[in-house]
Amino acid sequence: MPLQFNPIKLFAGSGTTVLAQNIADAYGRDLGEVVLSKFSDGEFQPHFNESVRGCDVFLIQSTNPPTDNLMELLMMIDAARRASAHYVTAVIPYFGLARQDRKDKPRVAIGSKLVANLLVAAGINRIMTMDLHAAQIQGFFDIPVDHLDASIIFVPYIKSLGLGNLTVASPDMGGSYRARSFAKFFNAEVVICDKRRKRANEIESMTLIGDVTDQDIVLIDDICDTAGTLAKAAALIMERGARSVRAVCTHPVLSGKAYEIIENSVLSELIVTDTIPLKYKSDKIRVLSTAKLFASAIENVNEHGSISQLFRVD
Repeated sequence: MPLQFNPIKLFAGSGTTVLAQNIADAYGRDLGEVVLSKFSDGEFQPHFNESVRGCDVFLIQSTNPPTDNLMELLMMIDAARRASAHYVTAVIPYFGLARQDRKDKPRVAIGSKLVANLLVAAGINRIMTMDLHAAQIQGFFDIPVDHLDASIIFVPYIKSLGLGNLTVASPDMGGSYRARSFAKFFNAEVVICDKRRKRANEIESMTLIGDVTDQDIVLIDDICDTAGTLAKAAALIMERGARSVRAVCTHPVLSGKAYEIIENSVLSELIVTDTIPLKYKSDKIRVLSTAKLFASAIENVNEHGSISQLFRVD
């Protein structure tokens, strides 16, 4: 008996409209119409302007600050469930609060687990996201999680640069696994910057583990927030004799003085994706699109195909 496919509809949250439109274009269909009504005190209410009854609904919204982005997504999920959608998938290109994945000191919240609980309580059937800060966050859900890997986007671009002596670097010990995974695509060596923090977003000291002499270095990270770590790591690497250093970061959070820090850094370029829209333009920041990858993942989910095949890099 052939598989039966339900009608599919894609909707965008107000914080991810450009990426959502690009995903819809890559998928080959229009975005559904959703209206966000706002009250004078700041309260808002999303409303679908078309029927979703019996449909497989994909709600596209990154949950970066402000927290209104998360709340809007939760309310869209609730609205879709109450409107009798058959299956609701939250497409969350950037999963906010992912850095709060454990109790690293007494009396703190585990924010990413709380977000997982909220999404499930709202009635979500499936999560689709990219490059979680900690892969084990998938275990916070008892529903399917499609964890897409941005390497399939970054690797072809890095290869196109024709770097002769490529070495991959991690800006901290915690990212060493990510760096080693990326280095396998190039059969490259890995070096690590071991940093010690005074407090969040403030580095006390940094030490380089490995030789970077006459190497073209590619720093790998999942999030670029204040850019302080990347700039400090890049400066240390160039001091140790590297020929060039550039950074690859999936999610351009870029808060505080990040743009100024990047412009004044020794980085040749910062390569990011469009999971979070840039606040400003910069000649040093190159944005690669995730739209085709998310569109392919949505298609494969809707047609009960394989997601793992999307991780193959030629």
